[in-house]
Amino acid sequence: MEEEKKIQEVTEEVKPEDEIIPENEGFNEQEEKNIDSKISEEIIEGVDEKVLEKVDNEYNSDSLTVLEGLQAVRKRPGMYIGSTSSTGLHHLVWEIVDNGIDEALAGFCDTVTVTINPDNTITVTDNGRGIPTDIVAKTGLSGVETVYTVLHAGGKFGDGGGYKVSGGLHGVGASVVNALSEWVDVTVHKNGEIWYIRFENGGNAVDRLKKIGTCDDHGTIVTFKPDPTIFKETTVFNYETIKNRLRQMAFLNKGITITLTDKRVEPNEKESFKYDGGIKEYVSFINKKSFPLFPDIIYCEGAQKFDDNGVEEIIYAEIALQYTSNYNNNVYSYCNNVSTGNGGMHEDGFNLALTRVLNNYARENKFLKDQDKEKFNLDDCLEGLTAIISVKHPNPQYEGQTKGKLGNLEVKKIVSNIFGEQLQRFLLENKAVATEIMKKVRGAYEGRLAARAARENTRRKNGLEPTTLPGKLADCSSNNPEECELFIVEGNSAGGSAKQGRDPRTQAIMPLRGKILNVQKAQQHRIFDNAEIGNMISAIGAGFGEDFDISKIRYHKIVIMTDADVDGSHIRILLLTFFHRFMKPLIDHGYIYIAQPPLYKVEFKNKAYYAYTDEQLNVIRKTLDLKPGYPYQRYKGLGEMDPQQLEETTMDPKVRKMLRVTVDDALAADQVFSDLMGEEVEPRSEFIEKNAKFVKNLDI
Repeated sequence: MEEEKKIQEVTEEVKPEDEIIPENEGFNEQEEKNIDSKISEEIIEGVDEKVLEKVDNEYNSDSLTVLEGLQAVRKRPGMYIGSTSSTGLHHLVWEIVDNGIDEALAGFCDTVTVTINPDNTITVTDNGRGIPTDIVAKTGLSGVETVYTVLHAGGKFGDGGGYKVSGGLHGVGASVVNALSEWVDVTVHKNGEIWYIRFENGGNAVDRLKKIGTCDDHGTIVTFKPDPTIFKETTVFNYETIKNRLRQMAFLNKGITITLTDKRVEPNEKESFKYDGGIKEYVSFINKKSFPLFPDIIYCEGAQKFDDNGVEEIIYAEIALQYTSNYNNNVYSYCNNVSTGNGGMHEDGFNLALTRVLNNYARENKFLKDQDKEKFNLDDCLEGLTAIISVKHPNPQYEGQTKGKLGNLEVKKIVSNIFGEQLQRFLLENKAVATEIMKKVRGAYEGRLAARAARENTRRKNGLEPTTLPGKLADCSSNNPEECELFIVEGNSAGGSAKQGRDPRTQAIMPLRGKILNVQKAQQHRIFDNAEIGNMISAIGAGFGEDFDISKIRYHKIVIMTDADVDGSHIRILLLTFFHRFMKPLIDHGYIYIAQPPLYKVEFKNKAYYAYTDEQLNVIRKTLDLKPGYPYQRYKGLGEMDPQQLEETTMDPKVRKMLRVTVDDALAADQVFSDLMGEEVEPRSEFIEKNAKFVKNLDI
């Protein structure tokens, strides 16, 4: 079958001289020389990260650097906040909160409060130093006006010394929030004085910054109202979304108190987060519904100096991890508190050290025997692992404003050094825990080899060559993935109708027989025994798991098309679970869709009208002035539609309705899949008890 070619296991034959994996594995020779020449040999352990990040107390207009003038953010908001959907709306909150967190990183703030006001505005308060109020020489404006009206202006650039470490890379956060808001109020408590300014209509100052009183505290208070002409989808903030993000910030910044209050409900909903254990408590939180293999949270931290073009900088890294009995892994990385969902050099360094140390320990302690020709690979070492990787860098290089991937090459070497050395020490000092880890990794290793054998057995049994597409696939004739669509259809009957109703040039059909395996609680060798999963892997053509290559997919739209009933919903969630666990880039790139077949059909005067909801059916009845009892058809399954009906309602790009599957919060999504599709029963019971009251039209 094709999957044998597409899903290559990355393994190497172990030679006698390579029994102990070299320290620099994963770096080419030139990289090693360039990076080593700039990184200090000394690993600074036991250091307080706040000491490294703390800057001088002075924070005035001289600390602000202006790189360029104001841009028309309102014309292209997606460039700065990703989108104008709910995700972009909440990004405004993150930008202002991050400014408070940056004050905490600088050592001058320990409390941040966020309030959702009754009118659905947001107020963010921090007890930091307060935005500078004196005049910035380059702009001729006060520091507050400069920060809120000039892009790429702030204390996070150059030699001004406002911040050593900052989550905000481009200095556009405050000004972008201002540009995309109907109004913004900023109040600053600083040097015994209270200052106030208001901006309206996309960032225009109503008046100059004014002193309105005196105070004996310090900090910044920002209230803003998103502009509904920009955020047309919604301007309503989601409490759970904000709560999850603020809790994450509290985990990543131990000792800081972050409070959220929702004043839209009575009584007000309020939660406060403070974690003195930092990311160690984060790992415990993630694993609270899992079965850890041991109670210990392995924690590694340290710092190394780095020569950044003649300027000596200190890069700090901390890692917390724990293994569970699960088969999937939960590894999350951050740089300067910013979630790097697409990974980067800090994850690469972590992966290198993890595989190197575990392989070395396994060889030395006979968990890998002489007859085992292969080493543990990364998948083996990650199975069941929960880990948080957090680095603090004075000059991070991200890919894009959304900061999804960290690109600083030196971070890979530094994280590999710090984590590798301390993990090795932990294993030597904690033999019982090390043995549990070795058993887990060895089990994953054996499961991987069994999965490879299962794939080979499936190929031989079906008589297919690796390059052969599955026989059930009715492929399209186009070879351009950008215009090709793969419909994964429930049942052979619906699959037959879909084949007849499709556009054979751009639309391919893959019928499913029954329900696929729940991959959330299955080892890889069982997954490959499932013929339906094997067929999908072959059809999509981009491999599987760690070997998945998004550039090789054969279709840019993969459409799940199931019946509108309980079984159809179950099949849909099983497919989404598979894609989320083993082909997640498909979701990240927006290539997964859910078809929306109609529920009802009304025929009137030789014309068909389709309704997708009960509300639409009622609208059709009123519009056509139908009498009570006028007949209509309720579709119970796709198989009830003939090819023409399926084409004109569900497959024709001109008229069809589809939902694109997206993930806004990777951690929350992982938790939901783990809770609802994993082996533990208790999380599902809790979810049902909490959400049963929201169920409508229960199909029993």
